[in-house]
Amino acid sequence: MKKPIKIAVFGVGRWGTHLLRQFLAHPQAKVIGVVDPNGENLAIATQRFKLDDRVFITTQWQDALELSGLEAVAIATPAATHYALITAALKQGLHVLAEKPLTLSRAESIQLCHLAAERDRQLVIDHTYLFHPAVLRAKALVGVLGGLRYGYTARTHLGPVRQDVDALWDLAIHDIAILNYWLGETPREVQARGQVWLQPKARSFPSCPNAPSLFSNGLADTIWATLSYPSGFEATLHLSWLNPDKQRRLCVVGEHGSLVFDELASEPLTVQWGQLERQGERFNPINQRCEIVTPSPEEPLHQVCHHFLTCVQHNQPSERSPGWLGAELVEILGALSTSMQQGGQAIGIARP
Repeated sequence: MKKPIKIAVFGVGRWGTHLLRQFLAHPQAKVIGVVDPNGENLAIATQRFKLDDRVFITTQWQDALELSGLEAVAIATPAATHYALITAALKQGLHVLAEKPLTLSRAESIQLCHLAAERDRQLVIDHTYLFHPAVLRAKALVGVLGGLRYGYTARTHLGPVRQDVDALWDLAIHDIAILNYWLGETPREVQARGQVWLQPKARSFPSCPNAPSLFSNGLADTIWATLSYPSGFEATLHLSWLNPDKQRRLCVVGEHGSLVFDELASEPLTVQWGQLERQGERFNPINQRCEIVTPSPEEPLHQVCHHFLTCVQHNQPSERSPGWLGAELVEILGALSTSMQQGGQAIGIARP
């Protein structure tokens, strides 16, 4: 067995705490540093996980990068900070696991991918749903639905309300990543409209110079978006921080039935079989039944962390969630933001 990989966790807020928990428990990881500019977050993490003097605790990320023997970092900080942190880590010769989105700019994301390749370091993005057993199981089921027609998703809740990105950048990336994975293609055109109620003040990020003016109209709380794929498939996304009706639902409708991934249901993955048969002038439903699909029980975030450590151990690129995939998703989100700023105009996405 190889020696555990020495890793530091940057950011121990809501999501970073989960990453810290995973790496502390993984036999192939050794957490030697924890960074957060908020001293209260550090105190809470230290107490919760009973961190001792063997773990370097600091508010200064530059100090953590100098830790002796450090091999990798996991970054769970606001998106506007990612470019500077990841650049510094890669130049230090470290492997990087970064929370989504990779950055707020396609140009910066691509620069990071090239830098990782130049330094022969692995850049893996924590698109957790791409490691979810139900999402992986559903990939095969999409192919038996017959000709695909359309899809729709709903990702709504009452908070938490972020102050660094809008609901589009916070929530849509999950559904886009899943749909792209299931369909095996990426959108050719997107549209979006949004509403701003809570945070109408324009936001800019001086620390992210290459990012476009994404939030000049404030941070949208609720968004309706449409993704149009080269195959003709279209998906509609409903995203909101202001809806007490919490939903986590994706559906793909095909010729012979619909695939439904509903995280909050007692049976989260089902296929609703059924189709219409023409009888004279009428169309009658036939072959209707519900098939419950039971995926394996693995925790998705554990699979993310294990995958990252494996990529580091073998110094091999991720096949499931590399930096290039993160850059592709950032490009789609950027196009959706542009569409929102233009009142819902369709924005084309150029193929490589």
